[in-house]
Amino acid sequence: MTDDWLTRALEESRARGYLGPQSIEPQIAHAHGFALCWEAIRPSPPADFLDLGSGGGLPGLVLQERWRSHGVLLDSMEKRANFLSETLAWSDAPKGGEVITARAEDAARWPELEGQFDLVTARAFGSPAATSECAVRFLKLGGVLIVSEPPGERMEERWKTSGLALLGLVAQGRSRYGTAYEVLFKESPTDQRYPRLSGTPKKRPLF
Repeated sequence: MTDDWLTRALEESRARGYLGPQSIEPQIAHAHGFALCWEAIRPSPPADFLDLGSGGGLPGLVLQERWRSHGVLLDSMEKRANFLSETLAWSDAPKGGEVITARAEDAARWPELEGQFDLVTARAFGSPAATSECAVRFLKLGGVLIVSEPPGERMEERWKTSGLALLGLVAQGRSRYGTAYEVLFKESPTDQRYPRLSGTPKKRPLF
């Protein structure tokens, strides 16, 4: 396996309109920022990670290439999930990747996915409240959620301590590796109420 696979996969993703038109290199660098956040906390790659709303493959494909762990790329859109499966089936693709087509609110309650992941990543998935609620049940107790952040906003304006506490999450603050990432730990079990029914976290955010 080489970076050639990753570059080809992301260029094909961009050609199909699943990624933005900007050059691939800064998009790869941004995806590596998720890994740097994790590696600043834990010395070894996560045994199991999930990329929430993986879409065109960022950061999921980059993390799969970097870590070669068991990675689940989750997306609700069938055509994008089919593309991700296609790229992971290429002969020089890293092993261990898995693609699931489902809504996060539904998949988080599947026995094979609930509480199974050391790390969940999210890039442009939704608001802090929706992202947190959709991600939290996938995490093991002690697991980490890393979310790509927009520039220029302070953490307390987006990540409300009281709302996160409902989910068993605690925000650790921003990390910066070129751009900003919010790092959150799952410190207590998630109440059975969460995530709520499909679509509800975005329509009626907790905070």
